[in-house]
Amino acid sequence: MRLVVNEPAGRTDRPYARRWWALLVLCLSLLIIVMANTALTVAAPDMTRDLGLSGADLQWVIDGYTVPYAALMLLLGAIGDKYSRRGALLLGLVVFGGGAVFGSLADSAATVIAARAVMGVGAALIMPATLSLLAATFPRAERARAITLWTATAGLAIAAGPVVAGALLRNHGWASTFLINVPIAAVALVAALVLVPPSRAGHHDRVDHVGGLLSVLWVGSLVYMIIEGPHFGWDTKAVTAAAVAGAGLVAFVLWELRHPRPILDVRRFAGRRFAGSNLAVALFFLAVFGAFYYLTQHLQFVLGYDALATGLRMLPLAGAVFAGSAVTGYLTPRVGMKWTVTAGMAGGTAALALLTRVDGSSSYGDFVLPLVILGLAIGLALSPCTDAIMGAFPESELGVGGAVNDTSLELGGSLGIAILGSLLSASYSRHLSDATAGSGLPANALSTAQDSVGAGYAVAQGIGARARQLAEQAAHTADPQRAAGLKEQAGQLAEGARHMKDAVGSSFADAVAHTSLVGAVILGVGTLAVALLLPRGAAPEPEPEAAEEPKELVGSAAN
Repeated sequence: MRLVVNEPAGRTDRPYARRWWALLVLCLSLLIIVMANTALTVAAPDMTRDLGLSGADLQWVIDGYTVPYAALMLLLGAIGDKYSRRGALLLGLVVFGGGAVFGSLADSAATVIAARAVMGVGAALIMPATLSLLAATFPRAERARAITLWTATAGLAIAAGPVVAGALLRNHGWASTFLINVPIAAVALVAALVLVPPSRAGHHDRVDHVGGLLSVLWVGSLVYMIIEGPHFGWDTKAVTAAAVAGAGLVAFVLWELRHPRPILDVRRFAGRRFAGSNLAVALFFLAVFGAFYYLTQHLQFVLGYDALATGLRMLPLAGAVFAGSAVTGYLTPRVGMKWTVTAGMAGGTAALALLTRVDGSSSYGDFVLPLVILGLAIGLALSPCTDAIMGAFPESELGVGGAVNDTSLELGGSLGIAILGSLLSASYSRHLSDATAGSGLPANALSTAQDSVGAGYAVAQGIGARARQLAEQAAHTADPQRAAGLKEQAGQLAEGARHMKDAVGSSFADAVAHTSLVGAVILGVGTLAVALLLPRGAAPEPEPEAAEEPKELVGSAAN
């Protein structure tokens, strides 16, 4: 047996013998690119302190990964289809690992943002390659089950990122959250050569580079606008990005409609199953990423858990994803994807609705049921949608199919953080302003506290520290009159600190409840739209290849 597998999976009539081991490699590759984002949410405070990041810097440290990731997937997926899907995966792992090393050495905002952007390019190579290789390796009868495990891995990664980062941060600096990716990427790279069969499309047509570049332009501009506008204001940059995104989308659609072999046949969106599945993925991740964004903050800042404890308390979500995936694997063939997807989205709506009951006195126990329901909903809804999206593409366009699915996911996630994150910030600021009105605290302190929940607690701690300093001065002052004055000031500040801390916690909890209500409404309306779009019955057979093209090109070991 050769150490490196060189025979394409489609070369024989029998399924590839080590396909489930290959799936493990693909899931491992998926795991690290999803964890790279969720792990950063708990590493951000340490990174902010060590590098002196501003709020804008931190936002772009997070989103510097998202922009190239979302913008490049369609083009890189098509290139992988033509030249080598496994090659795209291997190159992506190398780029991703290199970006992680670069990030661990960063000593400024600019360098860490650049490192995150490099990792985003690597992720844009990896993500569509994992799905296209999965679809090429597994026979159609087993593909839905394999996609179910792929989806469950994505759900696990959402919750596992904070756990891994929290464990590392107990004894190491934030750079360790970058470096942990390197050995995992190296293992995945070697395992891909040994276990994942090469694959590429059977046709030799040129890649639609113009369509690919237009997709990079409009998706990249759209994601930039989503990030820039809500967080930093609708200035010239955000408005320009919106205009470029709109013009780029129109140009992309017109070009693809007239191209003989487009990078993405936009006519597919006229199909109810395809359009409904993409809408469901986008809306679901809008809700999931938005909820994850504020739930981790609530656990860390309001309930006071450290990074590791926060990650561990998100694990019910991961366990429920696996349970939901198992259920959907049983139900979907029997009742059809329309019912499992609709039920999953309705469950997600219910989970967000339960979070509207959060208030300043809520404990972790109040979050367990919503987390479990949300995890079950992810497992129910996403696997059938991904299977439907991939099933809409012929074997020669599996990389494009994976890219479409993943772009919907990323656009939904970016919208979730932008829309729900901005709403959360505005609601928190408004509630805190009302709660501290007439408190007598300095105006600059109140203004700073309204920036974020972390800033609010920092202000409360600063006031408390000043109160303790005055109390110590009073204890060492010989003049009784001065000592009494210092004690009175210390008492007033200590009371102000307690009031600020309580106000910050209750204001953020109220903001979580308000934001969850809006999220529930968005997802609820989306549930109705998806239910109307998705047809009943089994999915249609995938499109056949052109007669002159083999299912897979069966030659080169370079693939």
